Amino acid sequence: MTRLFITAFLQVAMVSANTYFISRLAWIGIAACGFSISYLWTVNVRKISASTTRERLAYASGAMLGGLTGVALGSLIL
Repeated sequence: MTRLFITAFLQVAMVSANTYFISRLAWIGIAACGFSISYLWTVNVRKISASTTRERLAYASGAMLGGLTGVALGSLIL
């Protein structure tokens, strides 16, 4: 459960940070986040495709906190 939470967290944190970087034309941030998003997506699809309700809740919770953290991280970096 912890690994599922963490990978969901990281993926959505990268999406949030990438949105922030795009709005400010931070090219290196856009590139790094774009790669990370795609890589983590491939990991997450395999993990969540045949999951239990408990695993889905762990994934959704990680994604929720990842979104919040991504915006905070992006604003701190810039």
